[in-house]
Amino acid sequence: MSPQVIANALVALLPVLVFLGALVYFDSFKLVSLGSVLGAIAVGGAAAGLSYSLNSQLIDFLRMEFVTYSRYASPWLEESLKAALLVYLIRSRRIGMLVDAAIYGFAIGSGFALVENFYYLATRPDAHIAVQVIRGFGTAIMHGGATAIFAIVSVALADKRPDSVFVVFLPGLLAAATLHSGFNHLLAKPMLATLGILLVLPPLMHFVFQRSENALRDWLDADLDSDMQLLELINSDDFSQSPVGTYLQSLRERFRGEVVADMLCYMRLHVELALRAKGVLLMRESGLDAPVDEETREKLTEMRYLERSIGRTGQLAMRPVLPMTSKDLWQIYMLKRGRIFLSLSALRRTSRRALTSDRRPP
Repeated sequence: MSPQVIANALVALLPVLVFLGALVYFDSFKLVSLGSVLGAIAVGGAAAGLSYSLNSQLIDFLRMEFVTYSRYASPWLEESLKAALLVYLIRSRRIGMLVDAAIYGFAIGSGFALVENFYYLATRPDAHIAVQVIRGFGTAIMHGGATAIFAIVSVALADKRPDSVFVVFLPGLLAAATLHSGFNHLLAKPMLATLGILLVLPPLMHFVFQRSENALRDWLDADLDSDMQLLELINSDDFSQSPVGTYLQSLRERFRGEVVADMLCYMRLHVELALRAKGVLLMRESGLDAPVDEETREKLTEMRYLERSIGRTGQLAMRPVLPMTSKDLWQIYMLKRGRIFLSLSALRRTSRRALTSDRRPP
């Protein structure tokens, strides 16, 4: 392999890998593991291979000129393929914040771009170094950025309209395809296209990270207090006379007594695990991590059993007293992945210190 080919490959690969590494580095809560990033890159690469086959067939079927096809058809196909994994992750609550959405999205787009650039190198081994600069800094980052934008927009909408698939995912797909199409419109002016991408995407990613981390801290602050209060109420002698206890008693008219008892157990477990999941985030921000202990695994197993016992209808009936937002479900999934355990007393001490320290004046 000639030095020129090696230099071209480095120029094509390094920019996107450096940018992706920066996203992971600035994720102070460590929401996405290295293994997940590598898996997302692999999925993006597979999407690139599939798109090559589909693009070849579709351009023949539509009988379009290559330039027209690359501007108006291929962006929709390629962005849809890259978005497939993200749709699954968001729908299954495996992505809950804008930060992990951006990282997953850029990783998938990076994998797509890496395969595309390797293919370009294989078919044009003597391409001028300037061409590889354009592909490295422009095309590669465009693919990562477009998919990250799809993920960011979709997660933001999932919090507001979690049950509407088209409302959640179509705007992000439109934004990603529009960015992709706009870039392809400027292929005859590659320096202008690359400059535009470099001026827009880094500031956008920085803004997303700042806003998401601030929102995560605000959510931790508000939800931590409410979870603590609810758990103390459940464990108190006054629970049966409280509005929550009265509501659960009223469900005996619709459900068997043992099912209502399981609802109470489920509520207690859910709140305890939610508190421990918040402990994960607080400890990660401090640079600490540890495996889940056996007690937590047993509680997660018990919660799955209770979910089956209560059933879908029963879980819906609990919504008024145990809201299930996308972030609530995401934090439980995050705990299932196997991270950290904090006792409730330790969580109270750690979280209070972390949250109050953010409010101290400099």
